[in-house]
Amino acid sequence: MRRTKGISLLIFCFLSLVIYIPTQAGQHPLLEKTFRQIEEQAEGTEVRWYMFGGWAHVNAWVDTYAADEMKKRYDIELNRVPMDASVFVNKLLNEKAAGKEQGTIDLLWINGENFKNAKEAGLLFGPFAGKLPNSQDYVAPRSVAHDFGYPVDGYEAPWGRAHFVLEYDSAEIASPPQTVVAFKEWIKANPGRFTYPQPPDFTGSAFIRQIFYAVTGGHEQYMQAFDQDLFSRQSPKLWSFLNEIEPWLWQKGQTYPQDSARLDSLFSRGEVAFGMSYHPPHAQNKILEGAYPETVRTFMLEEGSLYNTHYTAIPFNAPNKAGAMLLSNFLLSVEAQLSKYSPQNWGDFPVLDMDRLSPKERNRFQNVNLGPATLRPAELARAAVPEIPAAYLEALEQGWEEHVLR
Repeated sequence: MRRTKGISLLIFCFLSLVIYIPTQAGQHPLLEKTFRQIEEQAEGTEVRWYMFGGWAHVNAWVDTYAADEMKKRYDIELNRVPMDASVFVNKLLNEKAAGKEQGTIDLLWINGENFKNAKEAGLLFGPFAGKLPNSQDYVAPRSVAHDFGYPVDGYEAPWGRAHFVLEYDSAEIASPPQTVVAFKEWIKANPGRFTYPQPPDFTGSAFIRQIFYAVTGGHEQYMQAFDQDLFSRQSPKLWSFLNEIEPWLWQKGQTYPQDSARLDSLFSRGEVAFGMSYHPPHAQNKILEGAYPETVRTFMLEEGSLYNTHYTAIPFNAPNKAGAMLLSNFLLSVEAQLSKYSPQNWGDFPVLDMDRLSPKERNRFQNVNLGPATLRPAELARAAVPEIPAAYLEALEQGWEEHVLR
């Protein structure tokens, strides 16, 4: 899930102190109903899904497959509303401050610090995730218990997974560097041929976290609450690494791509030798679009590959909570997860526990043609390292601006 900044700290702190409503205050009447009763309540309604709108293939999947299925199954009109997560969280903060009991958002695509901030400010309805039949049947609870180190507590439902990968053209580079040290040596030996998006761009921020893990001894030390003393001791190792490679970057490090789309363009034109993405099928998507050569492949560094889960959540003042629950449940169906897993549609990795599926269902996932550019789930799983708590992300992004950009 794309993660963006922008929540006003002053507004957030004020609302958290003044109007915070404990999320465990009581059971909503909707959650007392059977799921069949919830279906009956939602049939024939409209669901407005607010989500990041910057990926054309994702938008197309929602507007066609998901919308068509919701109409066919429940006579529900699914309307996708493009909006960055930080913007819709601010919108909900303002609505809560104004006492607006009925808003316009039914479902959110959310994760990371946006979820944490929204939940702590009492902006979310729940806990609803455990009520979803497909969650009960197909999802391993422990695998989705935390989102960037923060307890989920049923206030969001998973619907996909992402892993960080690097991209290269195998026609130009026979064997890419496999470790962070080897990568640094390659950058110095090939001036101007590497760069990364400027944090807080989601992909650029993920790249510096990968390096942070590698040069400071791994992620395990950061999995608890934010530790300022620990961060102050360890983060200079990251700034040193990034400043050391800066003179050998594209444009001699005097400027950085503003976002991942700009890096994609540089890579597709051959100005830089490596791309990167938090979505394993990204390179294959670009090949299918004709934007990347068919010889592009993906790889991971030996120090590991960041992974996270993206979720859906329901606002506290959603006008159609029942419809939102139906959509969230549908997104966890075997059919929906298979459809979005195909690179021709999207390539988003499934969040289902394969051990909970029937042999026939597992085979259907195993038989999805991911294309030659996409690493297989088993490869990614072996190298997977979790995201650390959101406070570290924010400290890294602020520190990068202070210690690297300036």
